[in-house]
Parts: sequence; structure tokens; C-alpha cells
Amino acid sequence: MPGDITEPRFTLDDGIGYVYEAMAEHLIKRIADGELVPGEPLPCERRLAYQYGVALGTARHATRLLRFRGLVVTIRSKGSYVAKDALETAQIAASKVDIAQR
Repeated sequence: MPGDITEPRFTLDDGIGYVYEAMAEHLIKRIADGELVPGEPLPCERRLAYQYGVALGTARHATRLLRFRGLVVTIRSKGSYVAKDALETAQIAASKVDIAQR
């Protein structure tokens, strides 16, 4: 990962709130935009932590939040996957965030 120069890096707003919530919202937007496809694996938590420049625990908390919201399904020893019906849910959630930010 550190030697992987082509790896995209994402920056999170320095707004008020928890970093894991901002990270989860950004991942929801990536699902809504079709970048993260339903049925496909979510990047592992270590890779997410690297991509977002956060601690591993923060990435785990963001993944847990997505699982709680029904956007991600985690299979022990296999990883986390974007839920089959996550696209519609993510688009609704992303639109609510856009409206709230106006």
C-alpha cells in the first residue's frame, strides 16, 4: 500500500462531527455514484484506512456504520461486500446529505 503510488487518496471535510461518520458518508456517495458496485467487495479496512489517511479503528467504525445501515454485508474471514440493494439506499442517503449541506 505505501509503495502503491497510483492508489487514490480521499480527503474528508474538517467539519464538525466524527471522522468515521464523514468517511461513511463519502463511501455512501461512492456507492451512489456507482464507483463501489453492489455485490462487489469493499476495499479491506486496512486499505480504506490508507486511502483516507485515518487509523484502522476509524475505518472499522465506518464499515460498521455502513453495515448497520444495511449498505454493506460482512462475511467472516472473507471481507465486506456492498449489499445487493445498496445502490438505491445509497442514492437516497446521498441526496439527503446534499440537501442538508445546502
